[in-house]
Amino acid sequence: MSTETVKHGDFTGLAKDYAQYRPAYSETVLSAIVGLIGKPPSQADAVDVGAGTGIWTRMLARRSFRSVIAVEPNAEMRSHGAAAADNGPVLWIDGSAERTTLADSSADLLSMASSFHWADFDTATREFHRVLRPDGHFVALWNPRLIEANPLLVRIEERLRDMSPDMKRVSSGRSGITATLTERLWACPYFDDIVYLEGRHTADLSVEHYLGAWRSVNDVQAQLGPERFADFLAFAADVLKGERLVRTTYLTRAWVARRV
Repeated sequence: MSTETVKHGDFTGLAKDYAQYRPAYSETVLSAIVGLIGKPPSQADAVDVGAGTGIWTRMLARRSFRSVIAVEPNAEMRSHGAAAADNGPVLWIDGSAERTTLADSSADLLSMASSFHWADFDTATREFHRVLRPDGHFVALWNPRLIEANPLLVRIEERLRDMSPDMKRVSSGRSGITATLTERLWACPYFDDIVYLEGRHTADLSVEHYLGAWRSVNDVQAQLGPERFADFLAFAADVLKGERLVRTTYLTRAWVARRV
């Protein structure tokens, strides 16, 4: 366990755990998104911004898009993504939501998976409008745990609240930006036809895998600090002692908006 303080919004040092332990998103939700873009993936170009280590990016690549570009500002995350054994045809570039460095009208689908909450909304949506082709689609999605499905996970989350009652989650996928995202996208001059999608999927994780996913979370570590975060992980490990697998339900939530 690292004793270094995690900086808010900086995933340096978290990339290995992020790549190894973060879960995939709902394939059903992805299928629905693909169906909304209006053309076969083989005739469409996809961009994943704030791609992290490429979990969602590689899901896009497996759908056989004509091209898939991953845009990621953090060098360590980008390196892990590009080096992944299943990276396939994905092209990795340095860029951000506010400045992707991509050409005008070069994408049919532009996504941000578990990362749009870090972006400046107005600057990013203007940039996405520039990069997308007419009638192209922007997708913001998250993949939070549905803890209500497992009482053990409820105990662990309650411990986190007890340790830091004033903790501000940037977005857990069920808080933060997602609370008002539908209204903000409808009010945005660059997009129309806002569609909300959600799908559940369940994974049986080893205890190490479950704890590893927590180690990849930036905002919790940044606010607790290394010592209290280590205490939190120790509590979670104690709650799960004797469990062979941790049944974890995920809720993929996606907002799809058409470029006007």
